[in-house]
Amino acid sequence: MSATKDKPSTLKLVLLVGAWYAGNTLYNIYNKKASKMMHAHWFIACAQLVVGMVWSVVMWSTGLRKTPKLTASDITACIPIGLCMCIAHGGSVLAMGVGAVSFAQIVKACEPVFAAVVGLLVPPPDIKPPLAYAMLIPIVGGVGIACVKEGKGIDINVEAFMYASIANVAAAFKGKLGGSVTKALKGDKSKNMDSANVYAVNNFISFFFTVPMVIISELPTLKEEWEHAASEHGAQAVAMNIALSGFFFYIYNEFAFAFTANVGAVTSSVLNTAKRVIIIVVSAILFNEAMDKNTVIGSAIAISGTFAYSLASKAKKAPKKKAE
Repeated sequence: MSATKDKPSTLKLVLLVGAWYAGNTLYNIYNKKASKMMHAHWFIACAQLVVGMVWSVVMWSTGLRKTPKLTASDITACIPIGLCMCIAHGGSVLAMGVGAVSFAQIVKACEPVFAAVVGLLVPPPDIKPPLAYAMLIPIVGGVGIACVKEGKGIDINVEAFMYASIANVAAAFKGKLGGSVTKALKGDKSKNMDSANVYAVNNFISFFFTVPMVIISELPTLKEEWEHAASEHGAQAVAMNIALSGFFFYIYNEFAFAFTANVGAVTSSVLNTAKRVIIIVVSAILFNEAMDKNTVIGSAIAISGTFAYSLASKAKKAPKKKAE
């Protein structure tokens, strides 16, 4: 097959990006609505994963997607990835539940910092070009500026900052631990593990790690929280927002995985940075989240740093000249 045939069409890529952006934006909207209605954030995170599980089962049972054929050792290899996905997802939901969506997104722009540290500490070391490490400075500095309010000094939602940072750590470990496993699974065509199925399988594993978090942290008050939310907002509205947030969470991740598989990590990282800007702006407008001058300047610096890091970290090294 020719390279031209293998190359995805521009229309396909545009549609993938559009669906990815729309899904991610709608996820953040419905997730925040659900979190404002019901203060049981681990339960919401867990329910969102269930929606994705149902979607996957429907796709497999109808033949619209090939069913994964995994061995026990394959599943065991995926367990650390699923655990990291659980913590990253839960941390993000908690951060946006207890604080502003825009603030959580600004802190999550720091993810490359955590990824760089994990890449160096966890073997085998992943050493980036010096310019990539230099770009971590504006990322951290930008987030710092965004946390300084005019006339108030440093003013941050510590709880939201902590949860978003935990999500960043988990995402960094997921990327580090999952790279080789994912590559091996996708490389064996007999396993039917394309990008969509890799995500689907890890979504199931993530669910099984999320359930204990619900039991430990929220089960004693879960019935009371549901009844309070249902009486104040209506059971249908609460269930609808949770279901829609779960649907868009799963869908946007599928489209993001599909886009990355078609264009590679660099282009995907750049567009992921642009996506964060859209979410910050949309959430600030819809939820009346304050965006003072320092927040705008700081978030712009941090996101620009993330953009530059994405490019610098993937820069190809110049080939060494052969000794004459």
